[in-house]
Amino acid sequence: MNDSAPRPRRTPVLMAGVVAALLVGLAACGSSDDADSSASASASGGAAEGAFPAKVATKFGEVTVDKAPERIVALGWGDAETVLALGGQPVGASDWLAFGGEGVGPWAKGMYDKSPQMIGTLEPEFEKIAALQPDLILDTKSSGDRTRHDTLSKIAPTVGVPKGADQYKLSWEKQTEMIAAAMGVPEKGEKLIADTEAKFADAAKAHPEFKGSTITLGSRTSEGYGAYVSGTGRVGFVERLGFENNPAVEAEAGEGFSISVSKEKLDLLDADLTVMAPIGIPATDISGDPLYKAVPSVKAGHSVVFDDKDISTAFATDSVLSTGYALEKVVPLFAERMK
Repeated sequence: MNDSAPRPRRTPVLMAGVVAALLVGLAACGSSDDADSSASASASGGAAEGAFPAKVATKFGEVTVDKAPERIVALGWGDAETVLALGGQPVGASDWLAFGGEGVGPWAKGMYDKSPQMIGTLEPEFEKIAALQPDLILDTKSSGDRTRHDTLSKIAPTVGVPKGADQYKLSWEKQTEMIAAAMGVPEKGEKLIADTEAKFADAAKAHPEFKGSTITLGSRTSEGYGAYVSGTGRVGFVERLGFENNPAVEAEAGEGFSISVSKEKLDLLDADLTVMAPIGIPATDISGDPLYKAVPSVKAGHSVVFDDKDISTAFATDSVLSTGYALEKVVPLFAERMK
């Protein structure tokens, strides 16, 4: 139930002819499984003091980045914003939340020197990517599909999902750490993470009522209701504030990042605080739904339905840039509805 509602799919076979030629011509850009350089930094720590070659551990093996990348294509959810936060300029990027324009939220407005080439999300146009001649491809918050990764790796070294982070289950911290390592700026990544963690700590300290309270994070699309499970960015966000994800939702969790909730079982959304986001529908389709209004927490007034797109997308993006914005906007809403 991510805001673009991605579903796992097999990556389509590349078109013959020009696409294959581009891939062959650019294959020399590097191999994602090159682990031979003894001078490289460790996989766990990334590049040390900006040293190259750098290595980054992923689900698909250790990825080697031989030199400071100059042409980065950022495909994963929030990858482009993370590159911008670290001082880079993606030449290609995916717009997962349909921001339009340069494909980033208002918290990253004006950070591009030149607009990137926009690339598809679930089904990226590999010929477009190859034509950009990237020296690094980022796909850190993604489905974790092997075919997608292998195809991208034929174009340039590709930093994909780490182990255990399939289906977009990657925290903004790990995303920042991996991308900073691949860019050779681990210290910048560490500082960004530390600064953001301090903001979370300040918010949690200011609102002790959050600690130990249960919370449901859900959404509704044209297809129905759903709720997010642990391991996703949204849940990680509220856990840092002291909340506990709804145990009833956790009991239904599978391998995906969310569970479906039928109208007959909407009481599953009940918690000390219930937070919902509309996806592709008006917020009133949730707040005005008699079945939703009958959920105990909603009936008691302990519910937030995001009707501000910027707040909803900041909360959903879960990048190191959007998180600070979300903290500023979301925490007061939570506190008000917890009273």
